[in-house]
Amino acid sequence: MLQYIIWEVNPEIFHIGSFSVRWYGLLFALGFLIGMQIMSYIFKKEDKPVADTDTLLIYMVVATILGARIGHFLFYEPDVLLHHPLTVITPPFAGLASHGATIGILTGLWLYSRRKESRLTNQTFLWVTDRIVIVVALAGACIRFGNLMNSEIVGRPTDVPWAFVFMQNNEYAKIPRHPAQLYESLSCLVLFFILLWFWNRRKELTPRGSMLGIFLIWVFGLRFFYEYLKENQVPFEDSLPLNVGQLLSIPAVLMGVYFIVRSYRSPVVIPVRDEPKEIES
Repeated sequence: MLQYIIWEVNPEIFHIGSFSVRWYGLLFALGFLIGMQIMSYIFKKEDKPVADTDTLLIYMVVATILGARIGHFLFYEPDVLLHHPLTVITPPFAGLASHGATIGILTGLWLYSRRKESRLTNQTFLWVTDRIVIVVALAGACIRFGNLMNSEIVGRPTDVPWAFVFMQNNEYAKIPRHPAQLYESLSCLVLFFILLWFWNRRKELTPRGSMLGIFLIWVFGLRFFYEYLKENQVPFEDSLPLNVGQLLSIPAVLMGVYFIVRSYRSPVVIPVRDEPKEIES
């Protein structure tokens, strides 16, 4: 049986001069690129304009990065956001908050759904979010695995046989710890397959908001419990009964419950072709 795993992976793949390619950046980009291929497939299957996925990608990239960056400073380093707001959009872009990314993505998708082209093709807010959460789950798996490759967001000390010793992390003692990044990565990967299966069975008959609800409950419900296995990100969390990640996960889970209940109370209306297509989200 394993005693523990020595994790000393170099977070940098290679570098040319001052330019470097890191595992985290590669996995972050792959999450978007593979995800958009899946979205193109979904659009094609549901007879939506596949060309719109290019626009959707732009909305997603901008919303995710801005939301995650602003969220990090708003939730964890508010003084930096207040006194040095340009830090949000300047390198090295260290610090991304998944709760902020979620808010950013939902805001970006709402704006996307308000486009004239989206309204004409019935790409309502809930229709788009129910599909995008499939690829967001996959992207989440990639990003959390990127955190593992970076030896960051480490877990608390433990004696479980699969514990990792993060040799590249200089912030905490190099002792066996929970691989919390791997727990979250695998959870997101499982969710990706569940949501893809759910969509594949229902497609246009998917109750509006149901997949968004499943996503929020799964991701942030597990996140609440995983936080007990992780080191706090900032010192002020040590004095809190629940850390910031847990406090922010509670309303996300409640929102997920709301969308689940709402989705099964509102019947799905499939528009007849050659008639005005307007579905309430």
